[in-house]
Amino acid sequence: MGDDALISDTEFRLSMRHLAGAVSVITVGDGEDRTGFTATSVSSFSAERPSIIVSVNRASSSWPALQQYGCFCVNVLAADQLHVAQSFAGIGGRKGAYRYDGARWYRLKTGAAALENALTVLDCKLEATFHHHSHAILIGHICAMEIRRDIGPLLYWRGGYHDLPAAVDERCLAEPIRQ
Repeated sequence: MGDDALISDTEFRLSMRHLAGAVSVITVGDGEDRTGFTATSVSSFSAERPSIIVSVNRASSSWPALQQYGCFCVNVLAADQLHVAQSFAGIGGRKGAYRYDGARWYRLKTGAAALENALTVLDCKLEATFHHHSHAILIGHICAMEIRRDIGPLLYWRGGYHDLPAAVDERCLAEPIRQ
């Protein structure tokens, strides 16, 4: 039997809903060109040159901005930021710069928008892009980061949002890491 069409897109999506994932908002652009999307397809890539992998659908309105600006910010959402996840997922028809309404933003090194009080913020310069079918895999070099230590993450699992309590880790009680 060949390896083409062994499973349907629907079956695959159902299977992937069983993976719990941290919810991130990827921000890109400036001014009225600002846009972004909600993602669970974010992963660390390398600690030697701190970098991260993000997957994006090339049909997304964010794809042209990612190509144009060459930088982005991964805002890993805290348990109290469900409204941001929904806004960047386009709930209520929000698009472009309107997705930023209802939250506070600031800038780090690259100029991409960083979410105030996110669980962690990873300000990235786009280093490489790989195309595979409908998506692009982005590798971003982390230029700056911030960490919030007093709350748990927002997770996506089985088609819904969930949160975990913040676990106490003695290493997390130190001063915030800022680079």
